Amino acid sequence: MAIGKVGCEGAGDRREAEKQGRQRKESCETREGVESIGVCYGTLGDNLPPPAEVVAMFKSKGIGSMRIYDPNHDILGALAGSGIALTIGPLNQDIRSMAADYAAAQAWVAAHIQPYVKTVNFRYINIGNEIIPDPLAQFILPAMNNVQKALFSSNINHIKVSTSVSASVLGASFPPSNGHFHDQAAAILNPIVQFLVAHGSPLLVNIYPYYAYASQPDQIPLSYALFNSTGVVMRDGNLGYQNLFDAMVDTLVAALEKAGGGNVGLVVSEIGWPSNGGFGANADSARVFNKNLINHASKGTPRRPGVPIETYLFAMFNENQKGPAEIEKFFGLFYPDKTPVYPIRFV
Repeated sequence: MAIGKVGCEGAGDRREAEKQGRQRKESCETREGVESIGVCYGTLGDNLPPPAEVVAMFKSKGIGSMRIYDPNHDILGALAGSGIALTIGPLNQDIRSMAADYAAAQAWVAAHIQPYVKTVNFRYINIGNEIIPDPLAQFILPAMNNVQKALFSSNINHIKVSTSVSASVLGASFPPSNGHFHDQAAAILNPIVQFLVAHGSPLLVNIYPYYAYASQPDQIPLSYALFNSTGVVMRDGNLGYQNLFDAMVDTLVAALEKAGGGNVGLVVSEIGWPSNGGFGANADSARVFNKNLINHASKGTPRRPGVPIETYLFAMFNENQKGPAEIEKFFGLFYPDKTPVYPIRFV
């Protein structure tokens, strides 16, 4: 992503952006009880605390939402009665069978959702984590349809079905108004967007300003990545951007609009800053980034002003079995012994 002064071409009109923001805000307000900040609970470590202790940490820290990456029954049992809103999904390798056979999707819902639906606050079922545009991507929408059908057939109508994508689905990212899905991704995502429109579900996106900054530190100021800029750094027509997060989110919003999803919500399902393991990865920058993100997420973006962005910090713990890059072990907010990597408040 480059940063610089750009002209008005293709940026759109501020009044139209504000109109879209009001429409999206009205839609968002129908999703009762949505908190702006959640945390991803990964389990790729051999020294992590047991689920009951982790759920207790979420509650004591005031973290109202959790994302997990597989239907771990120990975690589901620990969540019972907690009120913590949960994003859950099948493993990527299970999606093909759930797409090909409705009975497989029905069995997945029967095994992992129905037994807990009265005690666990399920919010989203995520079908596929960052597999667009990989070959498995062709199975995402059929699996989404089958899972949605299985939910409805079980009289479960409140859980939204979606998929999570990374910024790699974008064909352009500068300026944000130019955001669009590249052809290979669009072939998969455009029909998915129509599913999301039909069911009132959001698109889940994993974005990492850290990696954008680390790949182009000569073009992206650290202050812009950490929400510390004191003025507009990048202008896109009538819209001004003071931080990289807003620019990345609005690029995806613009891509959604071009795919017919102008009123589709966008949930940041992963975002974080590492405390060790690579260029620019240190505890102070991670602390500043996450503190400022927590304070900012409720404010919306220039393209959707005033619309809170439901955001999931990655991750709860440093996970010693993450990889292959060493840096992936150091995104945690807490060490496995439950002490904080750096001071952080969620409320």
